[in-house]
Amino acid sequence: MKRGTDFLGSDWAILGGAMSWVSERNLVSAISNAGGFGVIACGAMTPDLLDREIAATRALTDRPFGVNLITMHPALSDLIDVCARHGVGHVVLAGGLPPAGSLDRIKASGAKVICFAPALALAKKLVRSGVDALVIEGMEAGGHIGPVSTSVLAQEMLPDVADLLPVFVAGGIGRGEAIAGYLEMGAAGVQLGTRFVCATESIAHPAFKKAFIRASARDAVASVQVDDRLPVIPVRALKNAGTEAFTAKQREVAGLIDSKAVEMAEAQLQIEHYWAGALRRAVIDGDVEHGSLMAGQSVGMVKREEPVTAIMSELIGEAAAALSRRGTGATVG
Repeated sequence: MKRGTDFLGSDWAILGGAMSWVSERNLVSAISNAGGFGVIACGAMTPDLLDREIAATRALTDRPFGVNLITMHPALSDLIDVCARHGVGHVVLAGGLPPAGSLDRIKASGAKVICFAPALALAKKLVRSGVDALVIEGMEAGGHIGPVSTSVLAQEMLPDVADLLPVFVAGGIGRGEAIAGYLEMGAAGVQLGTRFVCATESIAHPAFKKAFIRASARDAVASVQVDDRLPVIPVRALKNAGTEAFTAKQREVAGLIDSKAVEMAEAQLQIEHYWAGALRRAVIDGDVEHGSLMAGQSVGMVKREEPVTAIMSELIGEAAAALSRRGTGATVG
């Protein structure tokens, strides 16, 4: 893990997964203050909103944290400028290949660039393009997911890329023993989102947290793509009426494409805006029936509301104990 902590500047190489509406100033600063690495979820924020969020997070912590930007955001260039003005040290790009010139602009500000790589070929391409670190995230994760499990991705990708740059493993990680296993395989650290949703410092609505605490792994299901022409990235969330509403939304957008009322890029943005709104209804307003309850399959390991420091301590303790039992001489520090 030392390679990961050296790269991030944190005590532990545990990134907080960027979850829209959840990964804001309070949770991000709490994760960083507890020794992890908090990441602001920019999501659909405007540049002005992100500007205020970074400043507010800085007021709550003097520890390192990062910002997650979505590559398809129409104001990506302006968001990069906001991060640069604040001297953000790490920018995480999600949602596909970075647009031309974006990596160079981020790195010119002195920031490190972390990108998601759901396949080995893409990972190698990103390495060649000059990214500083990778996150490999399996389908067990919450929110937008790929088609391959975390354990398979780690086995396939770590032997080829872990020697080239720091790699963080994500998706379905809920206990320290799993962290220890991925460290032994060559990962520099891990990323967790679902385990932090029910942190005391999380602003998620009490009803949203209660849904997580009651859920089991099998309740976190992936959305279904209803039209092959509309390349919708599957989303993993707790099943509710909102799950069915998304299926209807896809049909509506597909109809707009049929009638040539919208172009494909606009159609995809409509889908993203749908998710942003549905997630807000659940996280902020507490509408757990019709909103989106994005959750990873590790949700079954979320048992109670507790401070971030307790979650972090438990994870590190479990990882250290696992490595000690194996007698490998490895440590998490």
